[in-house]
Amino acid sequence: MVKQLSVFLPNEPGTIADFTALLVQNSINIRAITIADTSDFGILRIIVDDPEKCGQILKKTKYLFSEIEVIAFEVEDKPGGLHKIAKLMGDNGISIEYLYSMLKADKAVVLIRVDNYYHDNAIELLKSISVRILEDNEVYNI
Repeated sequence: MVKQLSVFLPNEPGTIADFTALLVQNSINIRAITIADTSDFGILRIIVDDPEKCGQILKKTKYLFSEIEVIAFEVEDKPGGLHKIAKLMGDNGISIEYLYSMLKADKAVVLIRVDNYYHDNAIELLKSISVRILEDNEVYNI
């Protein structure tokens, strides 16, 4: 499974620059990133090339963070590629809490988070329609 770090950041000018400077100083490369915000803070969700190292560095800093597993899989990079997956999950009662993506050659790599209770079911559903689930190192080394 792919490890995602969720970092809580104050919603202030320069916060993302400070955070990314920490990554640069420690030679950590971002593979995928998304930010959800409120008026006071944001949650930066990030996939990096070395989540263990990144987690160790964050533990030594002021940043509050958590680590969870997300499901990474490939879909065709064309209209309807994601719709097929969203429909499959919805038809089977699985709610996608959030998702984000990145490109890899002619494929889109989608990262999704579903409720822990449905995590294994979601993987089995994807496999049942021959969707390729990516291993962690495949994502970290894109």
